Amino acid sequence: MTEPRDVEGVRVATVQMVSGERLEDNLAQAATLLAEVAAAGASVAVLPENFAILKTAQMVAQGQQEIGGGEIRDFLAEQTRSLGLWIVGGSLPLAEREDGSTVADRVRACCLVLDDQGREVARYDKIHLFDAEVADAQGRYRESDTFEPGERVVTVDTPAGRLGLAICYDLRFPELFRALRQQQADWVALPSAFTYTTGDAHWHPLIRARAIENQCWLVAAGQGGYNSPRRRTYGHSMIVDPWGSVVAERSEEGPGWVMAALAPRRLQEVRQRMPVWDHRQL
Repeated sequence: MTEPRDVEGVRVATVQMVSGERLEDNLAQAATLLAEVAAAGASVAVLPENFAILKTAQMVAQGQQEIGGGEIRDFLAEQTRSLGLWIVGGSLPLAEREDGSTVADRVRACCLVLDDQGREVARYDKIHLFDAEVADAQGRYRESDTFEPGERVVTVDTPAGRLGLAICYDLRFPELFRALRQQQADWVALPSAFTYTTGDAHWHPLIRARAIENQCWLVAAGQGGYNSPRRRTYGHSMIVDPWGSVVAERSEEGPGWVMAALAPRRLQEVRQRMPVWDHRQL
């Protein structure tokens, strides 16, 4: 296991974006923000869901191009190497399952974790797909029309401790976070693109609840603003400690970031003083 560098904790940044329809513009926005967090001293950065490509109609074609290494995967690898930064790569479309088989007419919503040498050290495919009616300009969301669900719970050792992976709608399913804690997760990254309507109602209470229930750090990176005339995302990218306290939050819409040190002593203190994991009965 990769040990935290010091008792004060490793600095992790959560990056907020407003991705649009042009891949090159989104990658340029991400590159600017990643450079800023690296210069500010972050060792790990978490990008939001669909950071590079948000337009559903482009997902399947781009997912085919990413098999074996496409423009988005190459971008992530280059950023890690040039900045000396671990990156939790939000999510990108990938038309290939973990066993190497091809997804014929859909893609996986895939979160890649890359180390500071550009190596892909973990992959998580979004398990829970957002098929819902929302009272906003978009109205109806059907992720299952475009995405094939994943099935595997994923954790990986990082400089900031053992990381558990989840994406956006996964937040509403506490059993996934229980499984991540069962795999010894110290912190969970949550790349997201919450709608403004659902985020305004549920973002804060759900993130704080998952942190409190599992006594883990939660690092939530969101899309935040008008991604298109019909789509507004909630933002409020934040870092929450194992007690459920919000230690950093970007309350404004628009691109930006916040950062915090994930102190291992804080994690140990909360778990030792209230050992809820040992008190489970069901």
